[in-house]
Amino acid sequence: MAVSYSVKILLIEDNLAEARLLQEFLKQAKSHEFSLVHVKRLGEALQQLRSRTYDVILLDLTLPDSQGLASLAPLITHAPGLPIVVLTNTNDDELALEAVRRGAQDFLVKRQVNSDLLIRSLRYAIERKQVVETLRTVNQALEIRVQERTAELVKVQEISQFKSEFVSMLSHDIRSPLNTIQLIAGLLQNSDDKLPKEKKFSHFQLIRSAIKNMAQLLDEVSFIGRADSGQLHCEFHQLNLENFCRQLVEEAQLTTQQKHLTLLFTSVGELDEALWDESLLCHILSNLLNNAIKYSPNGGTVRFQLIAQEQIVIFQIQDEGIGIPKEDQSLLFKPFYRASNVDRIPGTGLGLAIVKKCVDTLGGEISIHSEIGVGTTFAVTLPITKYDQKN
Repeated sequence: MAVSYSVKILLIEDNLAEARLLQEFLKQAKSHEFSLVHVKRLGEALQQLRSRTYDVILLDLTLPDSQGLASLAPLITHAPGLPIVVLTNTNDDELALEAVRRGAQDFLVKRQVNSDLLIRSLRYAIERKQVVETLRTVNQALEIRVQERTAELVKVQEISQFKSEFVSMLSHDIRSPLNTIQLIAGLLQNSDDKLPKEKKFSHFQLIRSAIKNMAQLLDEVSFIGRADSGQLHCEFHQLNLENFCRQLVEEAQLTTQQKHLTLLFTSVGELDEALWDESLLCHILSNLLNNAIKYSPNGGTVRFQLIAQEQIVIFQIQDEGIGIPKEDQSLLFKPFYRASNVDRIPGTGLGLAIVKKCVDTLGGEISIHSEIGVGTTFAVTLPITKYDQKN
């Protein structure tokens, strides 16, 4: 092995005479240049390894502060990439094998050492250690790559399963309004002249409602798709937030009247002029309000509170409805997932998924507090975007 630099050796040997002899052997080297630092104790060696770099360690197994192969472990811990050649007074094959098992690269009996043997042992120890470290690096890289590929395959399988479930759920949810349209269209075709005007009007209303439900479902699926593909972006405009919320409450009043619900809106704190994405806000608040109304009992109360603070606003929507089981709460924001206690209450399971996508896009947070039979409170916290932040 041609070496164009000084090979730095750390000699750990408490016997000065033997240390000088090893130095003399190294001076006789013809093709290698060596520099040697000699210490008498293991503790001194560990201090050296913290402050300097070496190419190889020569280790005597009999030291004042360490005996036998016990010296190997702390040295390997402090310098795992450094080759170690063990020195001993006994020609013990079992000891030599055990030293190699514990991490040494070679084993020398002191009385058998000469210049050539010492230099050859040091050279081979360095080369073997380099090969071992190279193989270890390659193995680590392969392990990381295998883990990455495994994770990719798992992700592909999850995506494939999700797509399958997505198509199945979408087909199921579209089939219901299609069946309604098909059934009523058949009735109108076969009995048009026999049906009274009021009945015809009712049938057409059902058809329009079914079409509206399908269109809403397709819109929601399209929205989820755009969000997952990174095509959901904020478009900030000046907006009077309190007036915006009051308008949403007015639009929801028709639905609340059908269930004899009371919808209360309150605003707390002063709202400075700020910029908001009206579309994303509408998706968030409309879905939460509709859910609160949908899952509330007749005659109940829905409370919608807008809380303004210095840097954030909090939208809090509280109902007195059926509540959400704890085991379902962490899964509610997954597309098509619905709580286990909704029974026959209609819904696609996309509303809360859309809410979560919008909240994330706006850099906000959403939380749930719910008790079965008591009600549910959703709280959405959004940062306030002011004019100077956009300019």
